Formats: sequence, C-alpha cells, structure tokens
Amino acid sequence: MTDHQPILFLSHGAPPLADDPVWTAELARWSSTLPTPKNILMVSAHWEAAPVSLTASATKVPLVYDFWGFPERYYQVTYDAPLAPELAARVEQVVGGAGHHVAHDETRGLDHGAYVPLVEMFPEADVPVIQLSLPTLDPKSLFELGRELAPLREEGTLIIGSGFTTHNLRWFNPSAGPNTPPPAASAEFDHWAAEALDRGDVDAILDFENRAPAAHVAHPRTEHWAPLYVSLGAADASTGIDASVAIEGFWFGLSKRSWQFA
Repeated sequence: MTDHQPILFLSHGAPPLADDPVWTAELARWSSTLPTPKNILMVSAHWEAAPVSLTASATKVPLVYDFWGFPERYYQVTYDAPLAPELAARVEQVVGGAGHHVAHDETRGLDHGAYVPLVEMFPEADVPVIQLSLPTLDPKSLFELGRELAPLREEGTLIIGSGFTTHNLRWFNPSAGPNTPPPAASAEFDHWAAEALDRGDVDAILDFENRAPAAHVAHPRTEHWAPLYVSLGAADASTGIDASVAIEGFWFGLSKRSWQFA
C-alpha cells in the first residue's frame, strides 16, 4: 500500500454495464494498475444533498437501487465493502475546517454511481468505502470542495468522481446495442473534453456550458459532469493537472471516457 493515490473521474454506466465484457474488462484492467488504497471516497452524480453529506459509516445499510424498469437481477446485486468511519472523520475535519457543515446520513448506502463501477474495479469489496454528496452543481464551488479534499490522497484515500462524459438518455436505445455509433453531439463533446483535459484547461472544463460544442445536448442537466469538478479540484490542489485517459469509446451513444490524475 502506498499513501499517495491518484484521483479518478470515471463514467459509471447503468446496471447493465455488468453485462458488457468490454467495459467490465477495461475497468478491471484499470484498477489492476492502481496502487492499493487504504479507503475510497466516492462522489457520485446520483446523490445531490446539501450540506455536504456522507453515507453511513457506523452501521451497514443496503445499497440504493436508484433506477427503474430493469430486470430483477440488477436489484439483487450486493457490495458489502467495509465501513469507513476513519475516513468519514477525516472528511469532516478537512471540509469542516474550511467552513462547511458536514452531515452524516446513517440511513443511506452507496448508490449505483458508486457500486456499479466498484463491483468491477474492486470485486473483493475489501476496501472501506464512503460516498460524499454533491452539495451543489456550481462548478467553482465543487472545484473548491475538491481542493479541500486533496490532503486525503496523501493519506491513502482514492478519490473517485463518478459521472458520465456525455449523458443524454434520449440517446439510450437498448435495441441498438452498446456499440452503436454515437450521435454527432456526443462525439463532438467527447473530442472537446479530451483535448481540454489533455492541455490541462481547467477553466474550459468549469465553463463547459459556454465553451464546449453541444454542451446542453451532451448534458441536458449537469449532474453527471459535476463530479469531474471535485476530481479536478483535488488534483489541482495537490500536484496540478496531469491527466491521462484510462478508458475511451462509447456505450449506447454515451461517451464512457474516463481519466486518471497523477
């Protein structure tokens, strides 16, 4: 185990990701290259709550199956990772020390934005995990929240922002198959995002609604892009933006591009 951890932003997929042999293999291969973390802090697009909130850290609670209309087997998935009370206390210290109140929701478990990728990346479920809410969708506020969390990566915490590089569910057509060519808007946004992060242009990412092509089509609502702001803030506050692409390509027309920040 090493103290210094990378920071990730991943496109997390829907529950059927588990049935995709390509994407599951990509996630497993990615995790095999990572240093073993002491614990994991997940920031998922699927939990918006203010003030900053943390999932249960004192009592085991069920996963949150926050999706509808899928086959029953997707509601039977479990991920029994250890609780992370020490990490919860450290998050409260670093975020609370910056002037934020941190709430603890002992009734809430991990949602699918957290457990779907974790099942593939850490299938043994032996690393303690806790999830942090998005208290706002404001880019600069989330970037600053990430900066406050940055010290945790030097203590062995793997910080993961979990969203989707493009997320317009009108494109999602199960009958077309996962490898269907992406809509032009999805491809254009994906290309822009790749170039912006390759040159470390944080300002462009934070102002994507005004700078990116097809921004409002690729993200009719910004919650799936927002976890990237937290990841960028944590990376920028520690070592500066050094991004590498871990996964690329499309899934049912959505960009699954994911990055690792050194």
